[in-house]
Amino acid sequence: MLFNSYIFVFLFLPITLMGFYGLNYIKQYNAAKIFLLIMSLWFYGYFNKRYLLILVCSVIANYVLSKLMDRCKIERVRQVVLLFGIFLNVAVIFYFKYFDFFIDNVNIVFKASLQHKNILLPLGISFFTFQQISYLVDSYRGETKDYSFGEYALFVTFFPQLIAGPIVLHKEMIPQFRDSKNACFHAENFAKGMYIFSIGMFKKVIIADTFGVAVSFGFGNVDTLSAIEAVIVSLAYTFQLYFDFSGYCDMAIGIGNFFNIKLPQNFNSPYRATSIVDFWDRWHMSLTRFLRTYIYFPLGGNRKGKIRTYINILVVYLVSGIWHGANWTFIIWGLLHGVFSCLNRVFQKSWSKLHEVTRWFLTFVTVNFLWVFFRSESISKAILFIKKMFDFRNIAIRDELYNCFMLPEITAFSSLPILRFAKGYIMYYALWVFILGAFFIVLNLPNSKEVEFRPTIGKSIATVVLLVWSVVSFTGISTFLYFNF
Repeated sequence: MLFNSYIFVFLFLPITLMGFYGLNYIKQYNAAKIFLLIMSLWFYGYFNKRYLLILVCSVIANYVLSKLMDRCKIERVRQVVLLFGIFLNVAVIFYFKYFDFFIDNVNIVFKASLQHKNILLPLGISFFTFQQISYLVDSYRGETKDYSFGEYALFVTFFPQLIAGPIVLHKEMIPQFRDSKNACFHAENFAKGMYIFSIGMFKKVIIADTFGVAVSFGFGNVDTLSAIEAVIVSLAYTFQLYFDFSGYCDMAIGIGNFFNIKLPQNFNSPYRATSIVDFWDRWHMSLTRFLRTYIYFPLGGNRKGKIRTYINILVVYLVSGIWHGANWTFIIWGLLHGVFSCLNRVFQKSWSKLHEVTRWFLTFVTVNFLWVFFRSESISKAILFIKKMFDFRNIAIRDELYNCFMLPEITAFSSLPILRFAKGYIMYYALWVFILGAFFIVLNLPNSKEVEFRPTIGKSIATVVLLVWSVVSFTGISTFLYFNF
């Protein structure tokens, strides 16, 4: 089920809220949690019933393994159970996400003719699997002994963060589910949640999806792009990915507030970053935290000398690239981020002497270029795209690209008799309004965690306008980009 769908907004969410608070009102607190768990399973199973079976089996298996570690007193056995659990989770991801990619590469290297399995990729499998790996590690450390199966299942499946994160920790979520204060309806939390939810919805439906039209046009016609078109399309994807993913996270945070649950921040204005290291401290923060806590530190972090530190960094970014998708483009993207992160550390003193604007510009340009690999179907396509960005023999912009930014609302508005004469100009201006507007938003406006929410008439009007505008635009429903990762 999608947040940006009629069934979610007008059926699923109202039923879930009424059932949860209704059961809590009559003091059926455990029943309320079970109801929320059932609704979360419906939310996930709505996409495909087979997805639900995979999720349920994964939850049961990981909970059983965690309890085995809790009850076992023999350290060697506990270690074996932990390693088996991690192997099992990684094997599940490998099978569903990377098996066909593995077959492709075996066929190329050994000139074989192995057939694809055409395996159905369960939505959000990387998110809920990493979340459960972290739980297993914490169970091994003795931090999860008193959690019931229902609490664990709700922690994994809580629908706002189930499909695309953030990747949460048990100590962040289960205590909130247990807190009796959160069983009562809080108007201020609900109002704040509605405000953040409407902003996230607007980011996704109006901004990200509009940029997405240009991205689909550009990456579908790489051979014919002019230099300036390639630059515009690369910026369009840079902003599409940001507004799509941050929009999801804002909606998740907003929905969490409906239930008095505070989800951790996943974005901290990453396009304000002044280095690659700073970028990854701000982008997909829950993934960065997971990689740092459960991979970088166990590998030795920065405690075993400079060379080992750089190797550990490269390993972490390689894992990040592989996590994002079964394609060499993701692996190259991850490794390049790792290389730039190492270089950032090597030349930290020289880098810090540059003007802040220079550091921001170089960081943004680097991130923008690397997103080309992230989006491209193959490495050769990515290289061709980048070549097009520097092919200044053609700098024209076709009307097809301009038209990508013409929202139906803009088209209808420009068709008014009083503005009909300016329709052509409006089409040309719309592109630059979106590009410059996106720059202004990501560099100047506060993110969801920076907002100091106080209910005001202005915020109420903004919430209604953004929400209604977004809901009216549901006719072009699209999935979230990170559903594929």
